[in-house]
Amino acid sequence: MFVDEVKILVKAGDGGNGCISFRREKYCPRGGPDGGDGGDGGSVYIQADTSYKTLIDLRYHPYFKAGRGRHGEGKKKYGASGKDLVINVPIGTLIKDPETGEVFCDLDKAGSRYVAALGGKGGRGNAHFATPTRQAPRFAEPGKPGEERYLRLELKLLADVGLIGMPNVGKSTFISRISAARPKIANYPFTTLIPNLGVVRAGEYESFVLADIPGLIEGAHQGTGLGDRFLRHVERSRILIHLVDISKDHDRDPVHDVQVINNELSLYSQALKEKRQILVGNKIDRASSEKVDAFERYCKTRGDACFFISALTGQGVEPLISHIWKTLSVHPKGEV
Repeated sequence: MFVDEVKILVKAGDGGNGCISFRREKYCPRGGPDGGDGGDGGSVYIQADTSYKTLIDLRYHPYFKAGRGRHGEGKKKYGASGKDLVINVPIGTLIKDPETGEVFCDLDKAGSRYVAALGGKGGRGNAHFATPTRQAPRFAEPGKPGEERYLRLELKLLADVGLIGMPNVGKSTFISRISAARPKIANYPFTTLIPNLGVVRAGEYESFVLADIPGLIEGAHQGTGLGDRFLRHVERSRILIHLVDISKDHDRDPVHDVQVINNELSLYSQALKEKRQILVGNKIDRASSEKVDAFERYCKTRGDACFFISALTGQGVEPLISHIWKTLSVHPKGEV
């Protein structure tokens, strides 16, 4: 199961209480206060880990609590600090305020870490409060409570290239053709129900990551079909591959399809709409000449690169991959 949104509760450990104690030993009638400090509570950290791909573990275990600090003891024995708790999540996880949506942290690199809840400070024992005028303090500090808060975690896949398009235009076939990804392929709408990642070889030593998301339809921003909930997974992409169906098997208009999808992108995020796109007409082996001509003219008016392929037979796929790699190489991250 692919889970990309969860709400969790994190509770840091409370600090241990300081101790009230007095030294009582033979031949030491005035031993004085010797209460030790309480230990600090453990903190809760959220850390990006390459071993994790979804947030499913957090859905079924939404409450996390770090260890509390032990209380201080006599003879100036300090309490042990509570054990920290590390929650491992996939790279690309956003940590948000569940009420306001404010982004606290973006764990976009392996090993990056966020302090989700800070442990409480241990209280000081009465040995700390002895002075020349107060030689027998009979009080100590209690431990501070650890932080407790709700957090919303959202996963945004990290991919160089995002693959978008209407349902049944051949996106799953395309990603299975050029990578080792094996998504479900069938002849009905919304075969793809979750995003898929594939690593594409662009040469002997070069490769890039491509993300295929479930198909979009008109009204997706209002929840029609599968809605736009998966669009976050191509927000980090440097370029978009916009796949359309140009076959003569049905009366779908490829130009209209591109316009519909781009309208949904703009309603979701203007930044996503402005990403560089490569328009690709799929199913060239069963293409309609009228659709090919109309699509090619439209691409020229937009100024976008245009390719014609058959994901099923592999026709035209190699030149497309070469162009994608060239585009990624010429434009560093953040400039595409």
